[in-house]
Amino acid sequence: MKTKLIFLLILFAGVLFTSRIYARDMRQTTQKLQEKREKALNKAILEKEIAEKEAKESLANILKDKNSLLKAIKSIELRNRAIDDENRKLEKMNRALTKKEENLSLQEGDLDTMIKELTGLIRVTAKNLDSFLVQSPQSAIFTKRDEKIKPILNKSRFPGMDDIRLITATLFDEMKHSGEVRLQDSVIVERSGEEVTAKVLSIGNFTAAYKLGNETGFLNYSPKSMRLFALSKLPGRGISKKIDNYMSGKSDEAPVDLSGGAALRQLSHRVNLKDKIRSGGPIVWPILGIGFIALIIIIERFFFLNKVRLNANKLMNKVNELAIEGKWEECMAVCKRQEGRPIPNVLLTGIKSRHMNREGMENMLQESILGEIPRLEKFLPTLGVLAAIAPLLGLLGTVTGMINTFHVITLYGTGDPRMMSGGISEALVTTMLGLSMAIPIMLFHTFLTRISENIISEMEEKAVALTNTVFKEKKEPALILKRIQGFGPGSL
Repeated sequence: MKTKLIFLLILFAGVLFTSRIYARDMRQTTQKLQEKREKALNKAILEKEIAEKEAKESLANILKDKNSLLKAIKSIELRNRAIDDENRKLEKMNRALTKKEENLSLQEGDLDTMIKELTGLIRVTAKNLDSFLVQSPQSAIFTKRDEKIKPILNKSRFPGMDDIRLITATLFDEMKHSGEVRLQDSVIVERSGEEVTAKVLSIGNFTAAYKLGNETGFLNYSPKSMRLFALSKLPGRGISKKIDNYMSGKSDEAPVDLSGGAALRQLSHRVNLKDKIRSGGPIVWPILGIGFIALIIIIERFFFLNKVRLNANKLMNKVNELAIEGKWEECMAVCKRQEGRPIPNVLLTGIKSRHMNREGMENMLQESILGEIPRLEKFLPTLGVLAAIAPLLGLLGTVTGMINTFHVITLYGTGDPRMMSGGISEALVTTMLGLSMAIPIMLFHTFLTRISENIISEMEEKAVALTNTVFKEKKEPALILKRIQGFGPGSL
């Protein structure tokens, strides 16, 4: 314990001594610092005075140039504001000009496209008009119209308003001329191939006719040469007369070809029946002979069957009424008045054999019917054979015609189709004639056969009806007698 106390005392004495020494050193250091502070302060004051002096001088200089600087600043500010305003105006103008440029570019593109379309449309219209003028019969009368349209088709040339007016005027002229009926002198190519001046009647774009001396005919327009050509064949007398009367003003009726020349071309290539028959070759004559024979048979059979037909029901009703009354002589007289016809003949045979039994009477009637059938069917099998032979002969003509055609091809080749037309025509004409003969022959054969079959059916029907009537009359008296015998004395 004492030791601790002594240690503490020693420690406290050391600390107290040390603090005294440290305090002494601190006073010395403080004094030195104070001296340095005073020196620095004096120096700072001196420098401050110098700085204040310089600041005063600078402030004086600044105050001296203040007005000029303010004026310069205001001027610069004004210039800056003016430049900013000018920049804003220029930017606004630039945006407007840019937008206007874009709009103008779009309009330019639209206008360029529209001009190209309009130019193409004008050229297409001009091309169509040129083709239309070439095809129009009016170009043979109003010549050189297409030459005015040709320059518009040049792609290196821009079409103008004059070209549009020309197209419009040409179209209206064509419309006007195509709706007119004119009679004037014009140049045509006659049938001999020479150009002459004739009186030409043009009815729109439909029909053109001419009168040259005593010759009157139709004109055909050729688009290649743009001229009017007389048809190689003259029209019929009736048509020529109508044209003459119309040209002279005696009539308001004129023939018009609404097919655009197709009917007139058929007129120039028209072949009559006589020419067709001649072009068919030698096989045509047997076919015509068959047709003539068939015609005679058809006429004969038609008149015969029409003659032997009668109202069988009316006749049978009359015979039944007389038979029921037992007036057989009058029945025979009724049948004899129409003797020669199948049904009255059969009924007359039945009446004459009424005293026979039923089987015998039926045999007699059947024999009479069989005797009438050949008269009714006479020549009908021949008519059927002719109907079968006619197309076979036509086929034979076809074969011979094709043989001739191949023979021509072997000798001359296929360069000229007209050299082969003779054999082909022969083949087609014989087939046509064969079928044209066979079809009506078959129809009349069927028709006449049906009539004869109807007559035969009526004969059989009336024969059965007469048999039933006769034996019904025989049966009733026997039945009455039997009933009377049943009431004799034995029955009472």
